[in-house]
Amino acid sequence: MNRFRDKQKVTALLKKIEEIVKPEKDYSIMEICGTHTVAISRWGLRGLLPKNIRLISGPGCPVCVTSQGEIDIIFDLLNKHDVTIAVYGDLMRVPNSNGENLLHLRGKGKKILIINSVVELIRIADKNPEEDFVFVSIGFETTTPQTAFLIKEAEKKGIKNLSVLLFNKTMPEILNLLLADENLAINGFIAPGHVSTVTGVELYQGIIRQNRAAMITGFEPVEILEGVMEIIKQVNTNNFTVGNCYKRVVSGKKNIKAYELMYEVFESFDAVWRGIGLIRNSGLKIRVKYEDFDAMLKYNLKAYSYNERAGCKCGEVLKGYIKPMDCPLFGSFCTYENPYGPCMVSSEGTCAAYYLYGGIDG
Repeated sequence: MNRFRDKQKVTALLKKIEEIVKPEKDYSIMEICGTHTVAISRWGLRGLLPKNIRLISGPGCPVCVTSQGEIDIIFDLLNKHDVTIAVYGDLMRVPNSNGENLLHLRGKGKKILIINSVVELIRIADKNPEEDFVFVSIGFETTTPQTAFLIKEAEKKGIKNLSVLLFNKTMPEILNLLLADENLAINGFIAPGHVSTVTGVELYQGIIRQNRAAMITGFEPVEILEGVMEIIKQVNTNNFTVGNCYKRVVSGKKNIKAYELMYEVFESFDAVWRGIGLIRNSGLKIRVKYEDFDAMLKYNLKAYSYNERAGCKCGEVLKGYIKPMDCPLFGSFCTYENPYGPCMVSSEGTCAAYYLYGGIDG
């Protein structure tokens, strides 16, 4: 039996939460990880919690926050150059501004490779020197060191037919923006478990200084509910610290080697987040030392307009302003089978989670 899914433990935690919740108080808790968003919906946790606890899904899905302009660059590259694009599977159904996705392009004969790891791509590129490969890198601190490793390893091995479209983003800046947003009035954050393996607790100290709670949790119902309970305790006592309910994976310490690798290969850069806009120093670019691996330079690519697809409310969903069902396209024009916006496309998107598992709020 998985002890983190134990029904008796879940029932006991829900009872404890109900006992400590103050009925006159509203609690707004935001998760900033797509895997948490899916887990909360999958386990139906919103509907089990007291009605004055509101779980809000924030901008924690990397594919969802990738701007439309960045997505369009991928299509521009494929249409203008004879290259093989390497992506993780989550990107295949994301539409460009014209509604076309990578599945469509692959059906038209474009070379698109779905990979499971950068090590796999390095091996493939090394064995096929006559073919040019471009890795589309999208993610937060969790996956960014892997992309840095890819570039360093390609340089070490002298692999010249491999480059990177770098659309990675970093967490500190978006956290600061969310904390400053008076429209949200968040009491606490369920901190992303995967990102925390790299950042440690240091990332969340700014949350504590703003008198908000931060709890690192795993993705099972017991772990998430433990995090919610600890956030409520902190809010009730106004005694805020960074807690860790995911000690089986997260040590709490910053992964110095991962950061050194990231910032040896990349440097901070202004980035546009879908539906949110330009956030200073929230993205990364490839340093001059490794510019031979920069696909933007290698193929002379230009950034497109960052306008979103008409009618899509993904940006408001990402900021926690509205629930997916408040978008007029949700469930009708935009479904998981026929997605219109990235929040429905990605398996970690908020709209996809609500559509597949329901999004009943307590």
